[in-house]
Amino acid sequence: MTESSQAVEHLDVVIIGAGLSGIGAACHLQKQCPGKRYAIIEGRESLGGTWDLFRYPGIRSDSDMYTLGYNFKPWTSPKGIADGPDIRQYITEAAAEHDIERKIRFSQKVVKAQWSSEESRWLLTIKQTETGVEKLLSCNFLLCCTGYYNYAAGYRPEFPGESSFKGEIKHPQQWDENYDYSGKRVVVIGSGATAVTLVPAMTDKAEHVTMLQRSPSYVMTLPQDDPMVNGLRKILPERWVYRITRGRNISISWLIYSYCRAFPNAARKLIINLARKQLPVGYDMKHFSPSYNPWDERLCAVPDGDLFAAISTGKASVATDHIDTFTETGIRLKSGEELEADLIVTATGLDVQMFGGMELEVDGKPAVMGERMCYRGVMFEGVPNLGMTFGYTNASWTLKADLIMEHMCRVLNHMDEHGYRQCTPHNVNDAEHTPFVDMRSGYIQRAAGKIPHQGSKRPWKLYQNYVLDMISLRLGRVDDPSLEFTRGKPSAPARTQAVEQAEEVV
Repeated sequence: MTESSQAVEHLDVVIIGAGLSGIGAACHLQKQCPGKRYAIIEGRESLGGTWDLFRYPGIRSDSDMYTLGYNFKPWTSPKGIADGPDIRQYITEAAAEHDIERKIRFSQKVVKAQWSSEESRWLLTIKQTETGVEKLLSCNFLLCCTGYYNYAAGYRPEFPGESSFKGEIKHPQQWDENYDYSGKRVVVIGSGATAVTLVPAMTDKAEHVTMLQRSPSYVMTLPQDDPMVNGLRKILPERWVYRITRGRNISISWLIYSYCRAFPNAARKLIINLARKQLPVGYDMKHFSPSYNPWDERLCAVPDGDLFAAISTGKASVATDHIDTFTETGIRLKSGEELEADLIVTATGLDVQMFGGMELEVDGKPAVMGERMCYRGVMFEGVPNLGMTFGYTNASWTLKADLIMEHMCRVLNHMDEHGYRQCTPHNVNDAEHTPFVDMRSGYIQRAAGKIPHQGSKRPWKLYQNYVLDMISLRLGRVDDPSLEFTRGKPSAPARTQAVEQAEEVV
């Protein structure tokens, strides 16, 4: 079903997603491209993205807020590692301070985007999530700030015998924040960031919480309160404190990552020994000794060592084994051990989904993004006027998101200055396709074929390095030989043959 109208609304820019990336993108766009007409299309009823969706116990960032925060808005809370509600409030404040919310169109989902080179514009099919009604909207430039996973459901493998289990099974992505787990014996399946967050958080009410992992992850303690920050706040303005702390934390994060990659054996010993010191004497370190090198998968951060503290008090434990079968009263492991449970939480990961799951076409042909290289981590080989926000895997997401949007604003201003209507990346230097993310994490491996590629050489090669990205995205030339700028025909909101054909389809 489609709304009928005499003209399709046309905007300069459409941002998809009103989460951390989308709100940040709008703030940058308003400041650096003040004349642009834009809207944010958000499929949910509220802003916040990940930080509004997830409501499981203890939900928090595993990055410090001095780097996860925007480069234009200081983080003023004393907590360095923030929980979900605090981050959601921070995003809401940013939207209010820049009058962004009036630009958000809630409960609308872009299901299809069709690029027309003849008209130099994207034609978007947008579905009202509450009614199912579809309408059309066109724009010159499309910015995807949709994250990298499916909001509708997480990754949920089927376990043998699970139908026989008499208790409850929950996935963190569908958690009801009012759910009462008081007095329950809980088993959390998983070893990633969600699991190491849930386990200590649920010990407040649960009788006991067991983290059941097939293989361990590296877990490091980060301080919740920062004495340096508290001291600086007594003598310096908040903005200065934020910049100083942000710069320091970026440097520390980069040094840790570089050390881990350069000296993996030494880093492995260091991380495991730091964990050992926070655990009971004689604790079996197999539960915190991964078989892979540090940063082959993302490190898990725990504020003030709360996971280790929960284990030390006896309120939590870790089992490293494979599942044989679910039983009526819990889980039987391959070793024969049985874990009794009233509640099983499947913290088994995310279902990777790029571009919000929308269908993409370029001049009437499907655009298979999993076969294309990503230009500077922002745009895509052979696809005009499309940008994507994808943050770091080894540092805070927003560090890269800010740089990406600054670069996109430079591209938009360059196009306006020279009268260009189209900007298309092309592989003119014969770069070879390589994996977009060099990590062994399960959700990354399951996404093979969905995620675009990076290239073997610049400007297609991705850097997990803030300084190099700052040079490339903030200071690098916009009129790159790999970017083709063309003037094309000006976009207009009038009804065209392409619009009429799209309306016939929907």
